[in-house]
Parts: sequence; C-alpha cells; structure tokens
Amino acid sequence: MAWRNPKPTVDIIIRQGDDIVLIRRANPPYGWALPGGFVDEGEPVEAAAIREALEETGLDVALDELLYVYSDPSRDQRMHTISVVFTATAEGLPRGGDDAAEARHFPLQGLRAALALPSPALDGLSLAFDHAQILRDYLRFIDRGVRPRPVQAQG
Repeated sequence: MAWRNPKPTVDIIIRQGDDIVLIRRANPPYGWALPGGFVDEGEPVEAAAIREALEETGLDVALDELLYVYSDPSRDQRMHTISVVFTATAEGLPRGGDDAAEARHFPLQGLRAALALPSPALDGLSLAFDHAQILRDYLRFIDRGVRPRPVQAQG
C-alpha cells in the first residue's frame, strides 16, 4: 500500500526593522513568497526554518515565535503540504540563493496596502501559495496580538 501523506514544510516571516524579507521564486509557482521549504527527514522544524532562511536569503535568523500551522490541502497547487510558520529576525542584507531568484525587503506599510487588495501583488507579481493570508494573519498578530484560530474541519 502506498501512503500519500502531506509533506511538512516551513515558512519564515523575517522582520528587519519595519520591513519583511520576501523572495522571488525561481521555480513554479512563480511570484513573491516567504522564505521556506521542505523539512528534511530527521530534521526538527526549527532547524529546517533556520536552514531554509539561510539557503534562500543568506541571512542567519533568530526564530522568535510560532505564528501558526497552515494545512489547507489547496495551499500548494503541486501537492498537499503542511507549513509550520515562524517569525524571526535577522541582520544583514538579504540575497537570493537556492531556489530564490531574488530576496529583498518590503516595507510593512506597502505590504499592508497590497494585502488590502482583492488580488494582492508586489511589483506586478502575485504572492505564491497562501502567503497573502499568512501575511494578513501576521499583521493582525503584530497589531492586536491575535493569532489565527483553528478552523473546524468540514466533513
């Protein structure tokens, strides 16, 4: 019997002052995204987040908090993934690496404006996966201290 389980991933919201670091994806699905990726077998999710941030942005991050776990089966069009999302801080200038064509700062105020639109885009590129929702949740968290709440499964 072949098991078809969701793949564990991590995403990292890296804050530098009043900016958030995003990457421009080099591979499909294209667009801007939070740094992140797949958890390797035998790797704790915290170590995966630190590794993925370094690989994709060149930044050594300090993890701050666990924001939430996102598991909607439609969050990644390629396959069912479960993402553990951390907040982090880092110093230095981000640079794209691994499967990130580019890494750069986006001011929080600009992100707020873009995320208020029905189809948020940055520099004409959409946000990949469910990262617009994750960033909306993050802004609510830093503004009001409110984390996302579990949604009851429909079934």
